[in-house]
Amino acid sequence: MLSKLKLNVAAVSAIAALAMTSGHALAQKKYDTGATDTEIKIGNIMPYSGPASAYGVIGKMEEAYFKMINEQGGINGRKITFITYDDGYSPPKAVEQARKLVESDEVLLVFGPLGTPSNSAIQKYLNAKKVPQLFVATGATKFGEPKEFPWTMGWQPAYQSESRVYAKHLLATKPDAKIAVMYQNDDFGKDMLKGLKDGLGAKASQIIAEDSYEVSEPTIDSHIIKLKATGADVFVSFTTPKFAAQAIKKVAELGWKPMYIQSNVGASVGSVLKPAGFENAQGILTALYAKDGADSQWDNDEGMKKFYAFLAKYAPDANKTDGSVVYGYGQAQTLVQVLKQAGDNLTRENIMKQAASLKDFTPDTLLPGVKINTSATDFYPIDQLQIARFKGEKYEQIGPVITGGMGGS
Repeated sequence: MLSKLKLNVAAVSAIAALAMTSGHALAQKKYDTGATDTEIKIGNIMPYSGPASAYGVIGKMEEAYFKMINEQGGINGRKITFITYDDGYSPPKAVEQARKLVESDEVLLVFGPLGTPSNSAIQKYLNAKKVPQLFVATGATKFGEPKEFPWTMGWQPAYQSESRVYAKHLLATKPDAKIAVMYQNDDFGKDMLKGLKDGLGAKASQIIAEDSYEVSEPTIDSHIIKLKATGADVFVSFTTPKFAAQAIKKVAELGWKPMYIQSNVGASVGSVLKPAGFENAQGILTALYAKDGADSQWDNDEGMKKFYAFLAKYAPDANKTDGSVVYGYGQAQTLVQVLKQAGDNLTRENIMKQAASLKDFTPDTLLPGVKINTSATDFYPIDQLQIARFKGEKYEQIGPVITGGMGGS
C-alpha cells in the first residue's frame, strides 16, 4: 500500500512538473493578430504621391532595412512582412489605408505613418482598436500624450521641442532680433510657432510678423515678399521640403539677408538645399539630431559605416545626402530594437510596453550625445538637438547638444 502511495505521489509530481513546463512554454509565447512563430506583420502609410511625396523615400528605406533584417534571420527567428500604402498626404485616404491594414491585412501594428494631418486622422481609430500607432513620422506634440492616447508614440523630436532650441539660440546670439515667421497652416506649423513663442518667453514680442501658407498653394513667393517688407532681420521658415526650397530661392532672389532658420523637416541637403541651390543656402541654420549622410566627418564613424554598408547592398540608388534616407534607417532600427525586447510576447500591449522602455538606445545614425529614452510617462523618444549652420555643401554643428524639454520623465 505504501509503495502504491509513493508511486501515486511520484506520478502526481511528474504530472505537475509536466504541467508547469508546458505552462511555462505557453507563457513564453503570446501573440496578437499579425504575429506568429514565423512572421511579424507591420503596416505603414506614406505619401508616395502628392505634395509631400519627397518623404516617400522613408518608406522605401524602411522596406530595405527590414529586408536586411530578414536576410540576417529575422527577429527572434521571425521574418518581417512590411505592408506599406500610399495616402497621397490626404487624411481621408490615410483613414482608408489604416482600416485596410488593421481589418484586411491584420497587421500587428502600424509603424511610422507620415505626416501630422494623416496621423491626426487615424489616431482615434487606432487607439479605439488598441493597435500601436508607433514611431509616427511627425513631431506634433499630440503624438506623445500617453494618458490620452496610450497606443500612439512619436519618434523624432517634438516640433515644440525643436523650436524651443531655436529660441534658446536666438536669445543667446541675437537678443535684439526682429523676427518674421512663415509656417505651414496645420498642426506642424502651429506647434513650431508655439514652441518658438514659449521658448522666447518675455521676448516673444520680437516676432514682428507671422504668415501662414496652405500645402495646396503652388508657390509661396508672395508670402516671402510680404515678410521681407516688414524689415525683419531674422527669418524663421517652418516649412516642408517643397516650400522650404521655394523659400530659400525667393529669399536669395530678393537679396534679403536675414539670419535664416529652417525647420529640420525641410532642411535636407539632398532634397531641399541642393534643388534650391547651395549658393542660396549658405549660412542657413537648423537643428539636427541625426548625422548627415553626405558629411565626410562621419566616414570613420562606426554607426555610419554600418549605414553606408546597408545602402551599398540594399539601397544602392538611394541618395545618402537626403535626410529622409537617414531618417528611415534610424526609425526602422528603433522598431527592430522594440521587437527584439518584446521577445516571444508579441502582443500589442507588450509592443507599447517595450516602446516605452527604451534606455539610452543609440541608432547608428543619431548624432553623438543624442540618445533615445522613453518611459510610461515619456512618449517623446528623441528630445535632444544641436544647432547647425550650412557651409559649402554640408552642415557644421555649432554649440552643444540641447535638450528641448518635452520629455515627461
